[in-house]
Amino acid sequence: MAVDKSLVSGSTTMLVLKLLEEKDMYGYEMIDTLRGKSKNVFELKAGTLYPLLHGLEEKGFVESYEKEAVGKIRKYYHITRSGKKELKKKYLDLLSQNFDTPEKLATEIINLESILELLNFQVIILLYILLFLS
Repeated sequence: MAVDKSLVSGSTTMLVLKLLEEKDMYGYEMIDTLRGKSKNVFELKAGTLYPLLHGLEEKGFVESYEKEAVGKIRKYYHITRSGKKELKKKYLDLLSQNFDTPEKLATEIINLESILELLNFQVIILLYILLFLS
Protein backbone atom coordinates (compact mmCIF):
# COMPACT_ATOMS: atom_id res chain seq x y z
CA MET A 1 0.00 0.00 0.00
CA ALA A 2 1.54 3.32 -1.08
CA VAL A 3 1.38 6.32 1.21
CA ASP A 4 0.59 9.71 -0.30
CA LYS A 5 3.81 11.79 -0.10
CA SER A 6 1.89 14.88 1.02
CA LEU A 7 0.75 12.93 4.10
CA VAL A 8 4.32 11.94 4.95
CA SER A 9 5.61 15.49 4.49
CA GLY A 10 2.68 16.80 6.53
CA SER A 11 3.26 14.40 9.38
CA THR A 12 5.51 16.83 11.26
CA THR A 13 2.86 19.52 10.89
CA MET A 14 0.27 17.14 12.28
CA LEU A 15 2.53 16.23 15.18
CA VAL A 16 3.21 19.87 16.11
CA LEU A 17 -0.47 20.81 15.90
CA LYS A 18 -1.33 17.79 18.08
CA LEU A 19 1.19 18.91 20.70
CA LEU A 20 -0.23 22.43 20.72
CA GLU A 21 -3.74 21.06 21.07
CA GLU A 22 -2.64 19.83 24.53
CA LYS A 23 -1.24 23.18 25.67
CA ASP A 24 0.64 26.24 24.51
CA MET A 25 4.38 25.59 24.23
CA TYR A 26 7.58 27.27 23.18
CA GLY A 27 9.82 25.66 20.56
CA TYR A 28 12.35 23.84 22.70
CA GLU A 29 9.57 22.65 24.97
CA MET A 30 7.99 20.98 21.92
CA ILE A 31 11.30 19.36 21.02
CA ASP A 32 11.79 18.05 24.58
CA THR A 33 8.18 16.86 24.85
CA LEU A 34 8.41 14.91 21.59
CA ARG A 35 11.73 13.40 22.61
CA GLY A 36 10.30 12.36 25.98
CA LYS A 37 7.03 10.95 24.64
CA SER A 38 8.89 8.91 22.04
CA LYS A 39 11.48 7.68 24.58
CA ASN A 40 14.26 9.39 22.57
CA VAL A 41 13.24 7.73 19.29
CA PHE A 42 11.95 10.88 17.58
CA GLU A 43 13.99 14.06 17.72
CA LEU A 44 12.75 17.13 15.94
CA LYS A 45 15.56 19.55 15.10
CA ALA A 46 15.21 23.29 15.73
CA GLY A 47 16.11 23.90 12.07
CA THR A 48 13.02 21.91 11.09
CA LEU A 49 10.66 23.12 13.81
CA TYR A 50 11.04 26.89 13.62
CA PRO A 51 10.45 27.27 9.86
CA LEU A 52 7.45 24.95 10.27
CA LEU A 53 6.06 27.09 13.11
CA HIS A 54 6.53 30.27 11.05
CA GLY A 55 4.68 28.67 8.14
CA LEU A 56 1.86 27.52 10.41
CA GLU A 57 1.63 31.04 11.80
CA GLU A 58 1.44 32.52 8.28
CA LYS A 59 -1.41 30.13 7.45
CA GLY A 60 -3.26 31.11 10.62
CA PHE A 61 -3.01 27.64 12.19
CA VAL A 62 -1.00 28.90 15.18
CA GLU A 63 -0.49 32.22 16.93
CA SER A 64 2.53 33.25 18.96
CA TYR A 65 2.96 35.41 22.02
CA GLU A 66 5.78 36.17 24.42
CA LYS A 67 5.79 35.07 28.04
CA GLU A 68 8.42 34.72 30.73
CA ALA A 69 9.49 31.19 31.63
CA VAL A 70 12.37 30.27 33.92
CA GLY A 71 13.65 33.84 33.90
CA LYS A 72 13.64 34.14 30.09
CA ILE A 73 11.17 35.63 27.66
CA ARG A 74 9.95 32.75 25.48
CA LYS A 75 7.90 32.77 22.31
CA TYR A 76 4.91 30.51 22.93
CA TYR A 77 2.69 29.04 20.24
CA HIS A 78 -1.06 28.48 20.49
CA ILE A 79 -3.19 26.43 18.09
CA THR A 80 -6.06 28.41 16.54
CA ARG A 81 -9.52 27.19 15.55
CA SER A 82 -8.39 26.84 11.96
CA GLY A 83 -5.33 24.94 13.22
CA LYS A 84 -7.62 22.51 15.04
CA LYS A 85 -9.68 22.08 11.86
CA GLU A 86 -6.50 21.44 9.88
CA LEU A 87 -5.34 18.86 12.43
CA LYS A 88 -8.65 17.04 12.22
CA LYS A 89 -8.52 17.13 8.41
CA LYS A 90 -4.96 15.76 8.32
CA TYR A 91 -5.86 13.03 10.81
CA LEU A 92 -8.89 11.97 8.77
CA ASP A 93 -6.82 12.09 5.57
CA LEU A 94 -4.25 9.81 7.15
CA LEU A 95 -6.88 7.33 8.28
CA SER A 96 -8.74 7.34 4.97
CA GLN A 97 -5.48 6.99 3.00
CA ASN A 98 -4.49 3.79 4.76
CA PHE A 99 -7.32 2.35 6.82
CA ASP A 100 -11.08 2.08 6.51
CA THR A 101 -11.70 2.28 10.26
CA PRO A 102 -9.81 3.19 13.45
CA GLU A 103 -10.01 -0.52 14.38
CA LYS A 104 -8.02 -1.44 11.28
CA LEU A 105 -5.48 1.23 12.19
CA ALA A 106 -5.08 -0.27 15.67
CA THR A 107 -4.68 -3.75 14.20
CA GLU A 108 -1.90 -2.55 11.90
CA ILE A 109 -0.06 -0.74 14.68
CA ILE A 110 -0.09 -3.91 16.80
CA ASN A 111 1.38 -5.84 13.87
CA LEU A 112 4.64 -3.87 13.59
CA GLU A 113 6.14 -6.11 10.90
CA SER A 114 3.18 -5.44 8.67
CA ILE A 115 3.27 -1.70 9.27
CA LEU A 116 6.99 -1.56 8.43
CA GLU A 117 6.12 -2.90 5.00
CA LEU A 118 3.26 -0.43 4.57
CA LEU A 119 4.57 2.86 5.89
CA ASN A 120 7.60 5.07 5.98
CA PHE A 121 9.49 5.06 9.34
CA GLN A 122 8.61 8.69 10.02
CA VAL A 123 4.89 7.94 9.79
CA ILE A 124 5.29 4.96 12.14
CA ILE A 125 6.88 7.18 14.76
CA LEU A 126 4.17 9.79 14.19
CA LEU A 127 1.39 7.24 14.71
CA TYR A 128 3.07 5.87 17.82
CA ILE A 129 3.43 9.34 19.31
CA LEU A 130 -0.08 10.42 18.33
CA LEU A 131 -1.58 7.40 20.04
CA PHE A 132 0.18 8.31 23.26
CA LEU A 133 -0.58 12.03 22.93
CA SER A 134 -4.33 11.49 22.71
